[in-house]
Amino acid sequence: MSNRSETLFAEANEHLVGGVNSAVRAFRAVGGTPVFIQRGEGAWVEDVDGKRYVDYVLSYGPLAIGHAHPAVVAAIAETAASGTSFGAPTEKETALAQLVKSLMPSIERIRMVNSGTEACMSAVRLARGYTGRDRVIKFRGNYHGHVDALLVEAGSGVLTLGIPGSPGVPAAVTETTLTAPFNDLDGVAALFAEYSNDIAAVLVEPVAGNMNCVPARQDFLEGLRKLCDEHGALLVFDEVMSGFRASLGGAQAHYNVMPDLTCLGKVIGGGLPVGALGGRAEIMDYLAPTGPVYQAGTLSGNPLAMASGIATLTELAKPGVHAAAAAWTERLLAGLKARADAAGVPLLTHQAGTMFGVFFTDAPSIERFEQVEQCNAERFVKFFHGMLAEGVYLAPSAFEAGFVSTAHDEAALAHTLDAAERVFASLTV
Repeated sequence: MSNRSETLFAEANEHLVGGVNSAVRAFRAVGGTPVFIQRGEGAWVEDVDGKRYVDYVLSYGPLAIGHAHPAVVAAIAETAASGTSFGAPTEKETALAQLVKSLMPSIERIRMVNSGTEACMSAVRLARGYTGRDRVIKFRGNYHGHVDALLVEAGSGVLTLGIPGSPGVPAAVTETTLTAPFNDLDGVAALFAEYSNDIAAVLVEPVAGNMNCVPARQDFLEGLRKLCDEHGALLVFDEVMSGFRASLGGAQAHYNVMPDLTCLGKVIGGGLPVGALGGRAEIMDYLAPTGPVYQAGTLSGNPLAMASGIATLTELAKPGVHAAAAAWTERLLAGLKARADAAGVPLLTHQAGTMFGVFFTDAPSIERFEQVEQCNAERFVKFFHGMLAEGVYLAPSAFEAGFVSTAHDEAALAHTLDAAERVFASLTV
């Protein structure tokens, strides 16, 4: 462990709650001291002591073309020289909207926001306003940001810290939130049978990324689409993680299942604070100023985030770029599985484009949150620290997906697999 990181973390604890500004960073689930990062380039990050790591966190997903990509750095610098925020329209907002629409098949109209959490919060409000109904269905282990009404049986940091919900969220706020098991269509059908006339929306991660990486089954998403159509509810895809990762057009393009609304996160800003809500024009036009559902944000669509997003998605959309990164991810997982098998370590892997998950289990498949909970958490902790010591940076939680960028190359692959071979061998001692 970096001595300087320990010093900085001790200092941070004097000023920041838990020494961090986002709970999962505190390493509570894995123990030890968080690594303080001072710079990133391509597929690599460097800590404050100068140690380099292959990065599979990538700011929890948005750095789809790697750290400090020259096109992104240039776009941000050029834009910042003209001003960082105006609270007024700019051309870049329309340019990014057009780019997102060209890649996401279901989106006809977009509203830029400032985070994935804000996108999901706005989606729920819009769905309720559009349908005139109150109830929303979500799934166990799916995380949609720290929105009060959606912080029920959630994934991500809530799972990592072992918190079933959160103090400060009144029961009255969540009483209209219904939950069902992920990948369980019968459970959703039962809820519709009981609450049919009061369900505004079904909100789902088509590739769950907050209980590790668990892709939905094809028939599950197709069934959700059918149930929503039959009962007059909206289907909302939370593609904060899977957007432009499960495929260039997101999970909806991969599965060919079109939602009514789509929530997007920081990948559309190349890692800067941004998000978006998009969908069918007739629904989106219910938002103010064209409709009665209020939503606003002073920094929404700010020039820096728009410039970074345009640069990021333009690079990602170049012919063959996303496909090559997805193929690299497949090679990574095949290499990890082969080395785990050779060491006698039970390992299951999942992939959705450039998202991935590793599960320490001998189960033949994982489709639900309850199965993720049954994986060997102690073995993950040992694997995490072993890989960290070898210069491979993974999320400090067994409930977080991993990510690959277009910058991950042969050197990064060799470094990772060599490290994994040594670490897997140590797990059997």
